[in-house]
Amino acid sequence: MHRLSNRSVSAVLRAPGARYRTAAAVSIPRSTPSIDSVPDNDAKFRCYSALTAGRCDAARSSTQLNSKSGLFLGNRYESTVAASDAATPQPAEKYEYQAEVSRLMDLIVNSLYSNKEVFLRELISNASDALDKLRYLSVTQQELLKDTVDLDIRIQTDKDNGIVTITDSGIGMTRQELVDCLGTIAQSGTAKFLKAVKESKESGADNNLIGQFGVGFYSAFLVSDRVVVSTKSPKSDKQYVWEGEANASSYTIREETDPEKHIPRGTCLTLYLKNDDKGFAHPERIQKLVKNYSQFVSFPIYTWQEKGFTKEVEVDDDPAEAKKDDQDEKTEKKKRTKTVVERYWDWELINETQPIWLRNPKEVTTEEYNEFYKKTFNEFLDPLATSHFTTEGEVEFRSILYVPAVAPMGKDEMLNPKTKNIRLYVKRVFISDDFDGELFPRYLSFVKGVVDSNDLPLNVSREILQESRIVRIMRKRLVRKAFDMILGISLSENREDYEKFWENYGKYLKLGCIEDPENHKRLAPLLRFFSSQSEDEMISLDEYVENMKPEQKDIYFIAADSVNSAKNTPFLERLFEKDLEVLYFIDPIDEVAIQRLQSYKEKNFVDISREDLDLGDKNEEKEKVMKQEFGQTCDWIKKHLGNKVASVQISNRLSSSPCVLVSGKFGWSANMERLMKAQSVGDTSSLEFMKGRRVFEINPEHPIIENLNAAYKSNPNDEDALRAIDLLYDAALVSSGFTPENPGELGGKIYEMMGTALSGKWYTPAKSKHSETQPQNTDIQEAEVVVSVEADNQK
Repeated sequence: MHRLSNRSVSAVLRAPGARYRTAAAVSIPRSTPSIDSVPDNDAKFRCYSALTAGRCDAARSSTQLNSKSGLFLGNRYESTVAASDAATPQPAEKYEYQAEVSRLMDLIVNSLYSNKEVFLRELISNASDALDKLRYLSVTQQELLKDTVDLDIRIQTDKDNGIVTITDSGIGMTRQELVDCLGTIAQSGTAKFLKAVKESKESGADNNLIGQFGVGFYSAFLVSDRVVVSTKSPKSDKQYVWEGEANASSYTIREETDPEKHIPRGTCLTLYLKNDDKGFAHPERIQKLVKNYSQFVSFPIYTWQEKGFTKEVEVDDDPAEAKKDDQDEKTEKKKRTKTVVERYWDWELINETQPIWLRNPKEVTTEEYNEFYKKTFNEFLDPLATSHFTTEGEVEFRSILYVPAVAPMGKDEMLNPKTKNIRLYVKRVFISDDFDGELFPRYLSFVKGVVDSNDLPLNVSREILQESRIVRIMRKRLVRKAFDMILGISLSENREDYEKFWENYGKYLKLGCIEDPENHKRLAPLLRFFSSQSEDEMISLDEYVENMKPEQKDIYFIAADSVNSAKNTPFLERLFEKDLEVLYFIDPIDEVAIQRLQSYKEKNFVDISREDLDLGDKNEEKEKVMKQEFGQTCDWIKKHLGNKVASVQISNRLSSSPCVLVSGKFGWSANMERLMKAQSVGDTSSLEFMKGRRVFEINPEHPIIENLNAAYKSNPNDEDALRAIDLLYDAALVSSGFTPENPGELGGKIYEMMGTALSGKWYTPAKSKHSETQPQNTDIQEAEVVVSVEADNQK
C-alpha cells in the first residue's frame, strides 16, 4: 500500500481531477539504504529518492524510513517555487493525443526498434539533448545555470517494484512544451531547436544534439505500463507532471505542488515496468546497457549501485579460552578480529571511457589507440595496424579501424558475414554491431573498429541500412581505408609484420578476389605466393613481374596440394630449363581466386597444366618433322585408349618424362577436380559435366616413346606394347594430379611390370636335391613303362 501524508490526503480529496494524480509515496524495498548506511567519510554524498530522484545534500536532507511499512517518504528540498500548505493544487488537465497511440505503439514495437533494451539508449539520448540545449543557451543566458551547476544524468532502480528513474539536470520543459513534444506524435523539441539555431544569424558553432526524430520518448512504452515525467524549466517558476499509460488515447498534465517532489531544474522520468520486463530494473542490467549503448555520451552518467568495503571488527572470545587465559597470567591477551564487508549504496560513474575518435589523430598516442582497442573489443594483444580518419563531404563520419593480431577462431568465421567487429554509433550513441555485410564485405569481416555518423537516424534498422544511400557511401570509404591500412602493413620495413598478417588473413583477401571484382586492383598487390624460385619465402605479384624474362609475356602458375608436389610435377620440366618462374598455388582457394583476377599489370595468368601452352620457343620445322615421325603412333595410342583421352599430341613441355596428361582449356583442372570430389556436400552429378577434356601428351625424345613408335611400325597388335600404353596412361594420370579410377588395377600392372623387369636380376631360385633327382626317376619310370608296353605287345 502507499502511505499518504495528511496534507496530501486533504489535497487529493479537494482536487476534482484527483484520479489523475500520482501517489505521494512509493513503496521501496527494505534493502534500500538510508543515509546512515553510508560511511562517515562520505558525508556529502548525493542521493535521489525513488520518486523524483532529486538532488540533496546529505548534511541538510531529512530522510524518513519506516521500517514497518518499508516506505521511503523522500527528501525535502529548498525549491525555487514557493509552496504554501494552504495553497489549493490545480486540477490535472486531460489531453487527447494528436495521433492514434495504438498505431504508434505498433509502429514502435514492430518497425522502429528491433529489441526492447534500446529504450534506455533513447531516453539517455533525450537527456543528453536536454543538457546540450542548456549548455548552448547558457552561453548567452548564464542565469539558466543558477539553480544547479552540474550537468549530468542519473539512473536509479527499484528491482522489487519494477521502477526505473532517469533524471537529468537539463533544460526541462514548460507546460506548453510538454503538450507540444510529448503529446504530438513524431514532434521533436530537438528538431525545433536545431531549426531555430540554423535560422539564427549569430549561430556558427557546432551542436552535438542527438534526438531529432520525435519518437525516442515513446520507446519507454516498450517496457512500461505507465510513465510519469516530472519537469522543471528555468524559464518557468512551476514544475509540471506529465503522466501517460500504454495503449491509452489520452494523457494528463498537472502542476507539482508537493515541495518534497520539487527538483531545481531538469526532467525526471519514472518508468513503471511491465511484469515481463521487470528485469530491466536490476542495477547490474542497467549498468550493462549504459556501458553498451551510451558509454560515449558527452555527459557523465551515474547509476545507483551497491558497493562494499572491508574492515576489521572485534570478535568475542570463547568463554573456555578466556578462562584458560586467565589462569596463565604471563600470557599476553590479544584482541581477536575478523574481516567483514560493509555494504552501502552510492552513485557510480559509468561512462569513463572517452570517444577518442572525436579527437585529432595527431594528438592520440599509439598507447591510447591500443588501450581503447583492448577495452572496446575485449582483446589482450595489440592490433597489427590502426587507421583513424574523418570523412567529410557528401557524408560525414569519424572512424577508427583496427587489424587484430590474431584471426578469429573457428573454421566458419571466414564464411560468416555476421560479426560484431564493427560498432556503429550515431552521435556517440551505440546503435548496433549486428551487421550482415552492410558496412564491410565478408572478406574484410576481420577488421574491427567504430564508426560514428551524424547522418543516420537513431532508430536505424537492418532494413534501413540495406536501403540507405548514406550507408553505401560509408561502405565504399570504409573499404578503401581498410585497404590503405593493409597496404601500409605490406610496405612496412619489417617484412615479418605482413608475413604475420598473411598467415592470419591471406585467405580472406583471396576470397575478396572472388567476391569483389571492383577492388581487384587493390587486392592483387596484397597477394602472396610461393614460387619455383622462392620455395621458402612468399613473394608478391609485383616481385614476380620484376623477375620476369624480357621475352616472357604471361604469369605462369601450377596448382597442387603442397609445395613439394608442385615442384616435382612434370609440367615444370621445360620451364625449369628455360629458367622461367612459376607460382605455386597450394591453397584450395588460390586457383579460383586467380581465375577471377585473370590478369595483373596486363600480364595474363596461365595454368601450365592446360593444353596449348606457349613458351615462346616454337620451331615449326621441328614440329613438322616430329608430326610426320610420330603422327601415326599418336593415332594408334588414341585408338587404344579410346574415350579416356580427347586426343594424343606431341608435347613441348616435357624433357625427362615420357608423357603427361594435361587438362583442356575449359572445365576443371586436375587440382580442381580433386577438390570437388573431396567436397562432402558436393553435387556428384556435375562432376562429369565439369570435368575437362584430357589430352595425352608424349615426349618423342624419350626412349619409351621411341620403343612404342618402333612397336607400332613392326607389330601394332603386340600385347606387351598395348599393356605398356595402358601403364603409361595410368602413370601419367597420377603424376599429373588426377585420381586413378581403379587404383587396384593400376597396382597390379605395376607389380606385373616389376616382376618382368626384375626377374632373375639379383636372385635365382636354388634347386634342391629332390628336384635334381626327380627328373632321373621320371625318365626311369618312363623307360620302364615303354619297355613294359613293348613286352606286352610282343606277347
